[in-house]
Amino acid sequence: MKKLFFSFFLLLAAHCQLVVAGGFQVNLQGQKQIGMAHTGTGLLLDGASLLFNPGATSFLDSIRLVQIGGSFVIPRTVYLEPAPGVYSSEMVHHVGTPFTMYAVYKIKPEHKMNFGLGIYTPFGSRVEWPIDWKGQFLIREMELKTIFIQPTLSYKVSDKIGIGAGFVYATGGFGLKKGVPVQDTLGNYGEASLSGDASGMGYNAGIYFKPNDKWSFGVDYRSSVKVSVDGGSASFVVPSSLEEYFPTTAFSASITMPHVLSFGTGFSPNEKLKIAFDVNHIGWHVYDTLAFDFADTTAKLQNIRSPRIYKDAFILRAGAQYQLKKNLSVRGGAYYDISPVQDGYLTPETPDANRIGLSMGASWKVAKKLNLDFSLLYIEGAKRSDKNIETEFEGTYKTKAVVPGIAIEFLF
Repeated sequence: MKKLFFSFFLLLAAHCQLVVAGGFQVNLQGQKQIGMAHTGTGLLLDGASLLFNPGATSFLDSIRLVQIGGSFVIPRTVYLEPAPGVYSSEMVHHVGTPFTMYAVYKIKPEHKMNFGLGIYTPFGSRVEWPIDWKGQFLIREMELKTIFIQPTLSYKVSDKIGIGAGFVYATGGFGLKKGVPVQDTLGNYGEASLSGDASGMGYNAGIYFKPNDKWSFGVDYRSSVKVSVDGGSASFVVPSSLEEYFPTTAFSASITMPHVLSFGTGFSPNEKLKIAFDVNHIGWHVYDTLAFDFADTTAKLQNIRSPRIYKDAFILRAGAQYQLKKNLSVRGGAYYDISPVQDGYLTPETPDANRIGLSMGASWKVAKKLNLDFSLLYIEGAKRSDKNIETEFEGTYKTKAVVPGIAIEFLF
């Protein structure tokens, strides 16, 4: 029993990391970019360059623009117990709704400086397994929400080079429920709940180089961010005989999130066609240990020091855009995302695996200063079997998702 309780708190630590942009990235920060497999480091498309490459923002033609968008994440995850068992379970169906808002302002057309503000939700989802599934003592339900706020300056050094940087403030909240392996007189298992707020700071900086009308290149660096949880609350429903071991208490933690270094290029062989390639390097090596300190500890509730030993990972992306008509453009793309989770560290709240993404999209110029963007992304994860070192929970997971999205853009 003590081992199961300890395993529970390891998973609590993982969830706290999720709420502040941990091992679960949601790359849905621009509808045009999503339609091209989330490329955009070396190709200027719209105001979402505030995130993809702040240096490119200085090349925008519009003096002022506001862009608001959102996606609808519809995931499906299935668990299969190890052979010769035949038990299976599926996550409760749900829809996640990450959003974006970008605003860019230039005082006059001839000015070289742009001011921008990006507000986006790069991490946020809901995970819910059936209340009585075999992994209920690891997780029943988890919900997390985050908002990143990024004020940005971008400067056009010359007709060929732009630079930019933005300060990032991250804020978020989460909730978690799981079963506790003790029963009351009616045979009901206990439940544990965790909730808290987290915040952190970082920066985003980029360089954009456009030597001619056909080629463009970009480098963007999103810094690692140390986030802190202070005054988080952990509460338990357990038989009265165990309440002294699991008091309602506060906890604190700090976690360093990985940097993201991106290289990209854009190629326009003619006025109608644009092609983009991006490579993202995510510095997951900083995520090697989780540490949590509880305000009140007991014989069964101890501070946590848990090794995670993630590895650096890459994402390879390619996309294209073609202008069918003066007011209509279409897009397509594909990417390959390598999981940072090593064998022995797979968990049912983040059953991560290598995955591919296939995307398509379109833009419709409704009026002179009004555009609508649409995207559709399909994600297919590899089937992955593993036994977690900490919890000894074993099984096979398979995940896929469909993600439609829409954005509206106003030009002034």
